[in-house]
Amino acid sequence: MLWIGLHLPLLSLESLAATLPPELRQMPLALVEARRISHANASAQALGVKPGLKRATALGLAPLLVTAQADPLRDAQALQAVLHACLAFTPAVAALPPSQVLLEVQASLRYFGGLEALLRRLRAALAPLGHALQCASAPTAQGAALLARMAGTTAGLHCPDLQSLQRTLDSAPVWLLGPGREHWEALQGMGLRTIADLRRLPRDGLARRFGEALLDELDRAFGERADPRVWVGLAPTFEARLELFARADTSEQVLHGAAVLLARLVAWLSAQHAFAHRFTLQLQHEARWRRGDTPPDTAIGIVLAAPSRDAAHLALMLRERLGRTQLVAPALELRLRADDIAHAPPPNGELFPSAQGEREGLTRLVERLQARLGRRRVQRLQRVHDHRPERSSALHEVDAGALHPLHGRPSAKRPEISGQAGGLITRPVWLLEPPQPLPERHCQPLLDGAPLQLLSGPERIETGWWDEGLAGRDYFIAQTADASLVWVYRLRLPSLVPHTQGWYLHGRFA
Repeated sequence: MLWIGLHLPLLSLESLAATLPPELRQMPLALVEARRISHANASAQALGVKPGLKRATALGLAPLLVTAQADPLRDAQALQAVLHACLAFTPAVAALPPSQVLLEVQASLRYFGGLEALLRRLRAALAPLGHALQCASAPTAQGAALLARMAGTTAGLHCPDLQSLQRTLDSAPVWLLGPGREHWEALQGMGLRTIADLRRLPRDGLARRFGEALLDELDRAFGERADPRVWVGLAPTFEARLELFARADTSEQVLHGAAVLLARLVAWLSAQHAFAHRFTLQLQHEARWRRGDTPPDTAIGIVLAAPSRDAAHLALMLRERLGRTQLVAPALELRLRADDIAHAPPPNGELFPSAQGEREGLTRLVERLQARLGRRRVQRLQRVHDHRPERSSALHEVDAGALHPLHGRPSAKRPEISGQAGGLITRPVWLLEPPQPLPERHCQPLLDGAPLQLLSGPERIETGWWDEGLAGRDYFIAQTADASLVWVYRLRLPSLVPHTQGWYLHGRFA
């Protein structure tokens, strides 16, 4: 067996930083527990703020120190996102709270191309979550966990067998063990600083003095005792919350917090190789800023034309919607929910442009326009079976999902285009509404005072006798003095249509 141990030494501070507005993230930060500093970032420690100091003392050393209460629930939610990201590489993932994760990857090595390639992809998958990471590998679960906690292991400690693991752990400090931290002062007083020093002592004496838990952890680390683990599972729906440190008054401030939740959503989707059809961002408003008719929350639903787990694309869609959404009150908490997902293989990379890639680009363009303008304002022309050009098409709402390749392959048969015969376009796309009357000289139409040269025609249309749109026309393609092409028609029976004359300009060819 081969285990990978992940340690996130700054998880508590990073989970706090995720709730801060951008201008505060670079400030000295500290977490307070029982009125004492429990964690401090590098900027705060440079000013003398250390864990264990009283809050008042820390503020005296660093007046600009940003402090917040330590929150185990907030840390657990951040750790859960890491677990979800790890599930994309192996189903055997175990949590080791408050800041460690274990992965059994022996069966996954061949698929990912070896340990180095797997670690590289694992780091890339965890990077969007924004956590500092220490990793290690060992043939035992507890051994991997201890190696990951050792100082200076950012590059990774990797022991392929029990012999190398034993040599490495023997030099590890004894406080890495859970009971060792609890009895650190007693162990230090006895001169026991490394795990090798501890293992030289009689086991019976250690058990009486420090308890069986210390020996149990040592045996599990060195592979001398069974070490069963409970694998984490996935909830059928995704739901995450983020309590903001400061109220969000603008859509940009909301987006900074929503980006954290979207990264966690992508990790949850990747764990089951799924894509989201839709998701909802709920903004909980601050009570004291709400008016009598202001709702307690605002729900922003995003419906995707094609299933996606691209964090940049999801954030772009959310940005477009927030850009046209007015916040009725400042937001203090964000909730993200997704329960409509699709399971599909990931898209293949393309060296050269293909029809599938072009359709995907068109889908995303339509999707973005719908998010910015509204679905009803993005329309397309659809052919109507009517010979009158002004009534041969109608505007309909675009179904962007039908454009995506996941919704079925398009027919290989080329669609029939109105006005196309023998490969030649006989009708222009640009029609004038209403048609422009043209003067004539010697039965020849004039445009801008110059005669038009009729090149082809007539194309006769006689229809509309059943409604008020009677049309009796002869259409011609004509050339203007500057060699451009126009579409003109002559009324066949002008006397049947009052207040009309003979020639009209109805369209221009591009």
